[in-house]
Amino acid sequence: MLICSQYVLPVTSEPIMKGAVLVRDNRIADIGTAEMLKLRYPDEDVIDYGLAAVMPGLVDLDTRLEYAVMRGVVSDLPFAQWFLAVADHARKLEPSDWFDSAILGGLDALSSGITTIADITATGAARAAAQRLGLRGVIYHEVSAVDKDRIDNAMRAAADGIEAWRQESDGDRITIGIAPAAAYRNHPAVYGRVSEYASEHDLPVALRLAGSREEVNFVKYGSSMFAIHAKNGTLRSYTEVPPWLPTGVTPVRYVLNWGAFEAPNVMIIHAVHVTDEDVAKLREHDVAVCLTPRSSAQLGMGTAPLDEFLRAGLRVGLGTDSPAATNSTDILTEMRSTLLLQRATNARRFLSSTTMLELATIGGARALGMEDRIGSLEIGKQADIIAVDLSSSHHSVETNPVSALVNTCTATDVLMTMVDGTVLYEKNNWHVNVEVAKNIARVIEIRSKLRN
Repeated sequence: MLICSQYVLPVTSEPIMKGAVLVRDNRIADIGTAEMLKLRYPDEDVIDYGLAAVMPGLVDLDTRLEYAVMRGVVSDLPFAQWFLAVADHARKLEPSDWFDSAILGGLDALSSGITTIADITATGAARAAAQRLGLRGVIYHEVSAVDKDRIDNAMRAAADGIEAWRQESDGDRITIGIAPAAAYRNHPAVYGRVSEYASEHDLPVALRLAGSREEVNFVKYGSSMFAIHAKNGTLRSYTEVPPWLPTGVTPVRYVLNWGAFEAPNVMIIHAVHVTDEDVAKLREHDVAVCLTPRSSAQLGMGTAPLDEFLRAGLRVGLGTDSPAATNSTDILTEMRSTLLLQRATNARRFLSSTTMLELATIGGARALGMEDRIGSLEIGKQADIIAVDLSSSHHSVETNPVSALVNTCTATDVLMTMVDGTVLYEKNNWHVNVEVAKNIARVIEIRSKLRN
């Protein structure tokens, strides 16, 4: 199959005007101008997307597929209040609800041009949804144990879950990892145990870290809602009694001291509240970073120092975070939001559209250690390809198609999403092993629970 368009954006090389990509089986077999490839492969079927950009599939380093049903349910709240409200709603959902919600999240991802996801889950719904829909992904099994005496049981449960997930997944598309829960939901010894297990079993590790001021205050000073929170006379304890003892260090330094970065493939998510020393330690341990700029801004968490990460040579990518916060799984909008936020807050470095496109593709692939397979259009790589409509752009597309893409496009402009050489989405049509209408009906039913 020859996939043609006015612009082909390989990402790791210059854009190709009137370009084409040859897909055979599940890989990219050739790339160049459409004229040249049509002459070279005269018998190939041709799909021409016209005034569009054909490019590598987007890599979303932080999805919460199973929270898709909560889009718009909790709005206009700062992080601490939002966190508690979402937790209250989550208690109303059953296992089948989480799965159906994750299917909706996966459909959103595909229609947004996302071909690879990374998702931390305790329920496993995200893994099941990615497997069913044909998405590529790294699914991290969450581990949480506040009481030191419960760590062994938590690790055994995680090991059993990881083995079951591996057996139920297509290993060519789905990688299983492990993730310690947030600092306010874990005994610190969990970090070392997770690193040991990940190293022994060659698993990637992800952890949410340094995202909110509440987390920083909790770790460093022993204060904030995460220590003990009371609401309507009901005690919610996020740590065991006696209360948490302050450590006097940043969240990055805290988990580092407990061995969180000892595994060979570690990624942290958010990384908003970090110091120069923290960045140096992340570089020393080759820790990748996922930025979630829209959710961080939406919840009043702050802005991550992207420029410092890039200057330090860290592997950096983007994540859309929970739909309960951002209301969409739209990494094209995430790119533009990142660009504008960083330009507004950091005068030292004026980031370009090209940098944003790299973060959402090859940058995300590098963060996951998958840059040899995905993230750019190169011969031999997996055929994870999307087409994005540029015909409605008010930008001067012919001058800079990358700038037009980043500055004007959203998920609604995605024309086609292909994973592993299989087209899974074409403008408002899904080619997946799911009854989409039935899923939407189920989601409407689930949302009625959340309104009660």
